[in-house]
Amino acid sequence: MNRWWVVVGALVIQISLGAVYIWSVFQTPLLEAFPEWTETQVTLPAQIVLAAFALAVIVGGRIQDRLGPRIVATAGGIILGSGLILARFAGEFEPTTALVWLIITYSVLGGIGIGVAYVCPIATCVKWFPDKRGLITGLAVAGFGAGAFFFAPLAQSLVCEDPYQLFNAALFQMPNVGVFNTFLILGIIFLVVVTGGAQLLRNPPEGYSPPGWTPPETGTQANAQNVNYSPSEMLKTPAFWVLWITYFAGCTAGLLIIMKASPIWQSFALESMSTPVSAEAFLSVSGAGAVAVSVLAIFNSAGRILWGKVSDTLDRRTTLAIMFVLCGVAMLTLDWMRVYPLYLTGISVVGLCFGGYLALYPAVTADFFGTKHIGANYGWMFTAYGVGGLAGPYLAARLMQVVDHIPYYTRCPVEGVLLEKVFALGDYRLAFWTAGIACLIAAVLITQLKPNKPKPDQD
Repeated sequence: MNRWWVVVGALVIQISLGAVYIWSVFQTPLLEAFPEWTETQVTLPAQIVLAAFALAVIVGGRIQDRLGPRIVATAGGIILGSGLILARFAGEFEPTTALVWLIITYSVLGGIGIGVAYVCPIATCVKWFPDKRGLITGLAVAGFGAGAFFFAPLAQSLVCEDPYQLFNAALFQMPNVGVFNTFLILGIIFLVVVTGGAQLLRNPPEGYSPPGWTPPETGTQANAQNVNYSPSEMLKTPAFWVLWITYFAGCTAGLLIIMKASPIWQSFALESMSTPVSAEAFLSVSGAGAVAVSVLAIFNSAGRILWGKVSDTLDRRTTLAIMFVLCGVAMLTLDWMRVYPLYLTGISVVGLCFGGYLALYPAVTADFFGTKHIGANYGWMFTAYGVGGLAGPYLAARLMQVVDHIPYYTRCPVEGVLLEKVFALGDYRLAFWTAGIACLIAAVLITQLKPNKPKPDQD
């Protein structure tokens, strides 16, 4: 089998799984449908889907190490699609029950499906490409970052009857189906695409090595040829916990922005507008928020390839240190970037670095702990992402200070009727600063990391 077909399957799967990052597009329409919900409540499904995602990676990684990636990724696609299809019925319930239903379907079932399917392309590509580990893990997860670029404007157009837009260029008109039927449509798409891409995944033959490739003799990449830690052995090493803490810091910063990119921009933009804000002006601000999510997705995806390639040349620890410094500085200065081009610049830097973390940590896990148990080992490492997924959106919601209530008119999604709503204007500075300082600390920690020594009982 040509090993590049595995990369094609990985990209097809990951583009659909990456739609987990478009929650911020749903936030305002859901608050309009359920005015009783608080900012913390509407953020809860986004937090739980990331936690379920991360926990499912552990299970999916362990199972795919035994059954192979094709079967496990297919199961993940079925679970994910079913979860979103069932989420469509949240609109039939009263507010409290609707929130519980969304958490069970979108967050728990959807998160399990994403996690089970997500680990399969990564573990498979790492085994097929020992010669290009950083680049290929970047490509394997690039689609995950790019998914929001395509699906955020799709969700926005389906919810609000806007044209499907990329970079504010209207491409074609979409029907107004509302926020809940949008879940149904996305569920069907993910079910078909993920299960289809899974059919291209399979492990290489035992002992596979690319023709003409000579393993390196020094550095952490060379170390991967001499170590094969089981999950229980890995968890006892200091290196694992340093990597976990730094991964957690990077994911907290990145997911804080990704899950709140649209409402953060709405707060920045609405602050300077005269009130009440017209329906046209509010839809323009909301549309700009959706564009910000798409731009963020591009840099999230590009960062996975860029930093993966860079790390194959530089030592991966050096590459990570550079990324943590850039991300930390961007977070510490983001509150001053209230002009739209500056805002896009700031979140793009965060997205670029966040994408790099998702590309490098699978490769770093293989470098430090070997490839024999990479599915299960990276599953444990990936729990840092899950905890960061809880912490990042929580910081944004919990540390946000409501500084004003801005009245605005909207025609979406309530059947074209003009209604007056109130937007809670937020101050996110404390959340930005907390995440930024954590990234700078992570930059220091990662430079102190040393490769593991080969085990005396290598099998």
